Amino acid sequence: MQATILWDLFLTFFKIGAFTFGGGYAMLPLIQKEVVEVKKWLSDEEFGDVLAVTQSSPGALAVNASCFIGYHRAGFPGAIVAVLGTILPSFLIILIIATFFTQFSSVPAVQRMFNGIRPAVVALIAYAVVKLGRKILVNRFAFLIAAAVLLLNLLLGVSPIQNLIMAALAGVAYHLYHQKTKE
Repeated sequence: MQATILWDLFLTFFKIGAFTFGGGYAMLPLIQKEVVEVKKWLSDEEFGDVLAVTQSSPGALAVNASCFIGYHRAGFPGAIVAVLGTILPSFLIILIIATFFTQFSSVPAVQRMFNGIRPAVVALIAYAVVKLGRKILVNRFAFLIAAAVLLLNLLLGVSPIQNLIMAALAGVAYHLYHQKTKE
């Protein structure tokens, strides 16, 4: 039974890693579809919590998410196989590309392929933002936090770490305020 779960974790994250270009944010729609909609390993709310934790942790988003989901599903062995499934396709693809890239990087067809891939990655990231935003921005407070972080990033260049700390503190303050008003 455990071997079946581990193999399923590995294959799921290997498939995600093999068919996603553009890094962790571009992987979000695929991860969400597989673990929430297809496999039903997590609910939408739990997936949102996974994203909050993985965003707050050092390291690559997709690796952190796969580690967290793998651990949730099958403990430490699940974390290991999910991470391996996530990084192995990229490692193999980069190894192959690095071997041949210098020979083919100036070929117009290769340059055109990358010119097509870049905007597609932006669209995948935007799709993930919209889809997650609909599920996470469910009240004025959540919308206000998201807008404040966006503005602080765009206008003042506040670092993501500072934004996360301020958002966490605002969340605690908001919760404490609402607890006091209920008493």
